[in-house]
Amino acid sequence: MKMPSIENLEKYAELALRTGVNLQQDQLLMINSTIAGAEFTRIVARKAFEMGAKDVHINWGDDELTRMKYEHADQETLSDVPEWQKQQYTYFAEQGAAILSIRSTDPDLLKGIDASKVAAATKARSEAMSKFRDYTMNDRIQWSIVSIPIPKWAQKIFPGQDEDTAVEKLWEQIFSIVRVDREDPVAAWEDHNQTLIKAREYLNKKQYQKLIYKAPGTDLEVALPEGHIWKGGPSKTVEANVQFNPNMPTEEVFTAPHKYGVNGKVSSTKPLNYGGNVIDNFTLTFKEGKVVDFTAEEGEETLKHLLETDEGSRRLGELALVPHESPISQSGLIFYNTLYDENASCHLALGKAYPNNMTGGSDMSAEELDQNGVNDSLSHVDFMMGSGELDIDGVRADGTTEPVMREGSWAISFE
Repeated sequence: MKMPSIENLEKYAELALRTGVNLQQDQLLMINSTIAGAEFTRIVARKAFEMGAKDVHINWGDDELTRMKYEHADQETLSDVPEWQKQQYTYFAEQGAAILSIRSTDPDLLKGIDASKVAAATKARSEAMSKFRDYTMNDRIQWSIVSIPIPKWAQKIFPGQDEDTAVEKLWEQIFSIVRVDREDPVAAWEDHNQTLIKAREYLNKKQYQKLIYKAPGTDLEVALPEGHIWKGGPSKTVEANVQFNPNMPTEEVFTAPHKYGVNGKVSSTKPLNYGGNVIDNFTLTFKEGKVVDFTAEEGEETLKHLLETDEGSRRLGELALVPHESPISQSGLIFYNTLYDENASCHLALGKAYPNNMTGGSDMSAEELDQNGVNDSLSHVDFMMGSGELDIDGVRADGTTEPVMREGSWAISFE
């Protein structure tokens, strides 16, 4: 697989460490990566040590072995998460480690695999990682996600191209979208973060009671909990107050919808890659916050299993606003990768809400979160429903409305 220049790889690695997880002196770093990305991962590890990391631990994965296991292992085996794996993640979280995930997966990895096996394994891992997930979803540790190309992913985006050409094109797109191609990528991200901070501050002052979405195939009203908080761009750890960027790229501002206050119909605008399968051209119908009907042209069985994960997986845990001018949207590409596609489009998420999208939410019990309309679930799955045809109105406390987005673009000024 052809790799870009070492200069660009090092700039990307440094960006992931400085702006992504914001690695601190003498801090542990845990990297989740794949053997297909070994060369880049080694660069990240070297940079981390040069920046003063206490130690770097790497969890390797491999698409071919993952596929092999799903083909041959039974459901009981696939659903067994060894205790040492749970303890490993919890250990690093308790030690205050920074967690960097370097993702590069074939979107069709588990195509043709029994959807029930995939659903059972996904649910089991979500249950096993629930304690660790509390650290990430409440900003108790620094964490970030970046992506690198592999041939099968690149050729999914650029069909008809040979491996080297497709991978080279995808590297170019990634470097552009995450600003590695700028003279100073870290400074470029500081400017970008300020834009997102202005947007979330504006929305936090507004405290809309609900948002109304209108687009072809979408007519949806989403209530917002009293005391909801818009976030986006950089986060800060709750104790050490260290700033980090959980997603690279990111173009969104997001908050928690009221789990019992969603009504209407929403249609997807981009394919959703979930559990190694693609779900496409799907619709969800909500009543009092719960999905009561659904259809999908592709992957309907996978969607069904997703919605059946638990009670909370049929309710929303996130709504995110992304302008159509997003560089990912303007690329005109479908990435079949939620990290990228969700930042090209306004989106919603089925499943667990981020507790810190509610004032005092990180300190609330499950019962208190429920009473405040904040959803809980083993799942958290973003799906894209925005486009250049989406209009969104915000309903104020006095019942009046104002445009928030028109034709996919901001209808408000943050200055």
